[in-house]
Amino acid sequence: MAEERQFGPIAGAVPGYNLTAAFQTTFPLLASSRTRQRRSPAMPIARLARASDLSSLLALFDVSEVSAIAQPRERAESIWQETLTHPGVHVFVSEDRDRIAATCMLVVAPNLLRSGRRHGFLENVVTHPELRGQGHGKAVVLAALRHAWAADCHHVLMQSGRADPRGHAFYEGLGFKPGLRVAYVAVRPTPPGE
Repeated sequence: MAEERQFGPIAGAVPGYNLTAAFQTTFPLLASSRTRQRRSPAMPIARLARASDLSSLLALFDVSEVSAIAQPRERAESIWQETLTHPGVHVFVSEDRDRIAATCMLVVAPNLLRSGRRHGFLENVVTHPELRGQGHGKAVVLAALRHAWAADCHHVLMQSGRADPRGHAFYEGLGFKPGLRVAYVAVRPTPPGE
């Protein structure tokens, strides 16, 4: 087992301040993830989605409690190609054998404010119901956050329409803070005849 890496002295640090303990207190799910990674080398790995992932993604969406998928198949294929080639749009996936276990989409947008640092928007976070609690959702969200920070995002915004407190605890454990902003949603008006 690898020896746990301890943080050394930091210039100007407060004497007796334990940076490792502070990290574990501030980001408990990240800290527990690091502990589990030392114990189990089989933690899920996230990667950027490929064109060939469409069927598996549609199957994931079909068994999850998310909104209706794009129909017919030709329309879904067209949207998927647009998604993969659209600047600033990144879809992350984690696999379990021959299927996609979890996914999320990161949209990175330029910004003239915040000293020119970009905005990140996290959307479509979905984990297969049979594979929840195995680290797949965590893997894709952490991959999206790493990508956002590397792209010089000031922050990553996300909204959850779920009432289940476990979902909120999941996001908070990954560093998302509730209540910093108020979210508003404008819903597309229903055209006449629909």
